Amino acid sequence: MATTSKKKAPARFNGRILMLGFGLIGQATAPLLLKHFGISPDRLRVVTRSEDRSGVAAKLGIGFTVAPLDEGNHEALLTPLLAPGDFLLNLSVNVSSLALIRLCRTRGAFYLDTCNEPWPGRYDDPSLPLSRRSNYNLREEVLAYRLDKRDGPTAVITMGANPGLVSALVKQALLDMAADQALKVEMPGSYEEWARLARELGIRVIHIAERDTQTARERKAPGEFVNTWSVDGFVDEGLQPAELGWGTHERHWPADAARHGFGSDAAIYLRRPGVGTRVRSWTPLEGPYHGFLVTHAESISIADHLTLRENGAVVYRPTVHYAYHPCDDAVLSLHEMAGKNWQRQPRHRIVREEIVQGMDELGVLLMGNDKGVYWYGSRLTIEQARKLAPYNSATSLQVVAGILGGMAWALQNPDAGVVEPDDLDHRVVLEAALPLLGEMAGVYGAWTPLTDRSPLFDEATDPDDPWQFLNFRVG
Repeated sequence: MATTSKKKAPARFNGRILMLGFGLIGQATAPLLLKHFGISPDRLRVVTRSEDRSGVAAKLGIGFTVAPLDEGNHEALLTPLLAPGDFLLNLSVNVSSLALIRLCRTRGAFYLDTCNEPWPGRYDDPSLPLSRRSNYNLREEVLAYRLDKRDGPTAVITMGANPGLVSALVKQALLDMAADQALKVEMPGSYEEWARLARELGIRVIHIAERDTQTARERKAPGEFVNTWSVDGFVDEGLQPAELGWGTHERHWPADAARHGFGSDAAIYLRRPGVGTRVRSWTPLEGPYHGFLVTHAESISIADHLTLRENGAVVYRPTVHYAYHPCDDAVLSLHEMAGKNWQRQPRHRIVREEIVQGMDELGVLLMGNDKGVYWYGSRLTIEQARKLAPYNSATSLQVVAGILGGMAWALQNPDAGVVEPDDLDHRVVLEAALPLLGEMAGVYGAWTPLTDRSPLFDEATDPDDPWQFLNFRVG
């Protein structure tokens, strides 16, 4: 399947937008939907499980319906609200993405979500095998559904900042590196061509490397989980097993790792939660840091789409995973939650207006090239975010940028069926997203996970190959 296409004129949107969920990301997205697509407030409606205590919906004049969705009522509630050409934007949690994709297909409506969600109970059911609670499993279910549905109303899954926008950043980073090294490269037109470019550049490992330094006026209190985006969403994904795309160069099998035994086999999982697993990573401003290896859909899809096969055998694939250092209060919240045996705090607080300083440094870190590691991404401060859009923090605006990029591509390609971020033309995504991302930077560095390791304690390392997962993992 082709991954790029010629640039098209912006598509005119004449339908309505139905948004599910109105937490921080929903509130951040709504005003930009009105502005970006030039629609009147009466063409945007929110359906969510609780009242809008923020007052944002009333200020914008958009329709608002309080109706918790479940497996038994979602079709009856949503069918009257969706007509052919409408757009269902799913920003909710605990509502099955696959169920909504099926509904949109029958209604002739577009669909986009930022996370591939199951119905409640999937993430935290101890009777389910770890593989069944993974993002790998959720992805394979959607891929199985689309096998015979390569056309029809476009449904874009997992299209926020990450997963989503970062898949476009990887493609742009590969092109930047090729240009820097005077490689004569035409725009890749297939997954295999992107994979060959990555292999030619020597890419062994890709991190989604993110450091959030935003701080609020009121710091975290005991018994409270503080975050710059959804607490429920972060905890849910954090308590899923850690997952990573597994590269062909890896020669040290983790003792707590397992394969799924079905599907693409592009990724493995660890028998421990993502927020209980730390890895070494690097961003240009933060420098070296320890991040959480939280499961994310892009860790699997990027690895899968950058896979090369010869005679049916995999000959190249990079290791891909998230390396997330959230805001400091979120780190303290995780530490407290871990001490309570992963029991959530009774109080949750998402900060936005209370933020007084900081930025979200979000990008992709490509490793293995002779010139050094290359980080490409967004450095968006809270001050910039507030100037660019109301009701946003740096974190939320990066997510909104990915949403708008995905919606723009869907409207230009209305009959693409179910697609992932890696299927989209990255140029279309970035054209919509870049104005919202603050400073975009591409920076080379000499860092490796073996740089400046302390001699005080013996650690298991592979000094002959710095790009082994063994060297990245902490403890």
